[in-house]
Amino acid sequence: MELEITLPEQVPVMTLPNVTFFPQALMPLHIFEPRYREMLRDVLASNRLFAVAGINEKLRDDPDQIDPPHRVASVGIVRACQMNADGTSNLLLQGLCRVEFLEILSDLPYRRVRIRVLPSELTGETAEASRLRAELARLICLKQKLGGQMPPEITEFLRSVDDPETFVDLAAFSLCDSQSLKQRLLETLDLKKRLGIFSEQLRREISALKLHRKLQGRLPDHRIPEN
Repeated sequence: MELEITLPEQVPVMTLPNVTFFPQALMPLHIFEPRYREMLRDVLASNRLFAVAGINEKLRDDPDQIDPPHRVASVGIVRACQMNADGTSNLLLQGLCRVEFLEILSDLPYRRVRIRVLPSELTGETAEASRLRAELARLICLKQKLGGQMPPEITEFLRSVDDPETFVDLAAFSLCDSQSLKQRLLETLDLKKRLGIFSEQLRREISALKLHRKLQGRLPDHRIPEN
């Protein structure tokens, strides 16, 4: 997706637990904290841009850290926003690109960071990335057939996404259950490696589903011990 947007050198940040935001993804947000209400007013009055970062759980117990963010996050643009009578807001944020946090500039009244854009890297032939995209799509379909939790509206939409980078980022955002794996995929700039990592995880999940079905036989879940 071509977007004629120039990112500034610094952006506001929402730091959230158990969240990994990806480029091109659409994420609904409910804004209710006073600091984020102020942040939203400011971004709507300017470029409509802010970053969403997950909290780095490894640093959360550090007394010198306040909601420590992961180093790699995504900047998004507010596509729609509804202001509510109680002062809260509901908005839809669309991811634009990966960024690295170079420095936390301030935490009051809300966090601002200095960033640099992290473009994806593609080594070798683009045909290889397309092949890996097709393999990932096959594995997603197979996991769904085996009873894996794959929202049908998401898998149906992904069939229309041909670009390998957009495909793997949207699939990771929507279908990956592990927050640690999501963050790893976000931080993996090599596109072919990113596709390979997610495919390998799906293969492990598919193997587990096949084993479960074999052990279960024809019995429903609550009668598996009778096997």
